[in-house]
Amino acid sequence: MIEINHLSKRYGALTAVDDVTFNVEPGQVLGFLGPNGAGKSTTMKMITGFLAPSSGSIRVCGHDIEQSPQEAKRAMGYLPEGAPSYGEMTVEQFLHFIADIRELDGDRRRQRLDDVISRLSLREVLQQSVDTLSKGFRRRVGLAQAILHDPKVLILDEPTDGLDPNQKHEVRALINDMAKDKIIVISTHILEEVDAVCNRAMIIAQGKILADDTPKGLASRSPSGRLDEVFRSITTEVGRA
Repeated sequence: MIEINHLSKRYGALTAVDDVTFNVEPGQVLGFLGPNGAGKSTTMKMITGFLAPSSGSIRVCGHDIEQSPQEAKRAMGYLPEGAPSYGEMTVEQFLHFIADIRELDGDRRRQRLDDVISRLSLREVLQQSVDTLSKGFRRRVGLAQAILHDPKVLILDEPTDGLDPNQKHEVRALINDMAKDKIIVISTHILEEVDAVCNRAMIIAQGKILADDTPKGLASRSPSGRLDEVFRSITTEVGRA
C-alpha cells in the first residue's frame, strides 16, 4: 500500500501540504480533488520522490521513499502534469528509451511495448517525433510510459487533460481495467471523472484534507446528491476561514 504519515511541505512561510496522513490500498482508485494550489500535485511529487518532504514519511509497497528510493520507484508509474518527454525522439524511440530505464528485455519487453501501444492506440504515430503530436497524443504517450513496466502503483496527474471525449472514455476504461490489482491515485478537476473511475475521493484545500469518502458518500452530503455542490461548499467554506 501507500502509507502517508504527517506529511508536510513548506516553502519559507508558505505551507503547500500541511500534516497530511492517509493510506491507499490495492484495488482503490483515489481521486484528489481541490482548487488550483490546493497541494494535490505537490503531494504526488513527494509520493513519487520528485520532491523531498519538509517533514513526515512516505512508504510505497513497504519501501520508504527517502531511505529506499530506487525500490519504491520501481513499484510506481508516474504521469506528471504536462507529461514532459524528449520532443526530438519519435514515439517509438521514446518508449524504447523508457523500456531501457525500466530494465525490460526479451519477450517481456516486446509484450509490454505491444500492450501499451495497442491499449493507447499509438501505432499510427510511432514514427512521429513527440514534438509534432497533438496534446491528446502527447498525453497518451505520457500514460504509456507510466504503465509500460506494469507497476503496482500508478500516480496520474490530470490523466485525461487535453483528450477529446472519445479519448477520455478510452483512458477511463483503461484505468478501470487496471484498477483490479493496482493502487491508483488520480489528481483531477473533472468531477465526472471521479464518478467514472474513482472508488474513493479526497477533497484538499490549502494543503489539508477536508473530506475523504466514496464519491457516493461525498455526494450524499448535499440535499441534491450532487458531488459538485459538496465540492463547492467545502472549498468555499475553507476559503472564508
